[in-house]
Amino acid sequence: MRLLLAWLINTIALFAVPYILRTVYVQDLGTALVAALILALVNTLIRPILVLLTLPVTLVTLGLFIFVINGLMFWLVANLVGGFAVAGFWSAVGGALIYSVISWGLSALLLRK
Repeated sequence: MRLLLAWLINTIALFAVPYILRTVYVQDLGTALVAALILALVNTLIRPILVLLTLPVTLVTLGLFIFVINGLMFWLVANLVGGFAVAGFWSAVGGALIYSVISWGLSALLLRK
């Protein structure tokens, strides 16, 4: 039940991003559901490998390269899911940042232990 609620929170966060950042487009709620699921899978499976491989760059930039990795993951999912589009790389970085903040806020409110 908690996993389903987390997925719905991420879907709402993804669906809210285009209202804040006009360079991100989500067609409808169904697209947001699929994109949030794929984004969760990509962040679970691919992101840790990228973080490990780019650890030297991340250390040199004092952790700021993580924003680039998050943007790349967001951009990758936008290229995989029809009806979900991002205008460019920096839009993906901004969208990933906004998505993370909204998702974190909603999770803090709704997923209390």
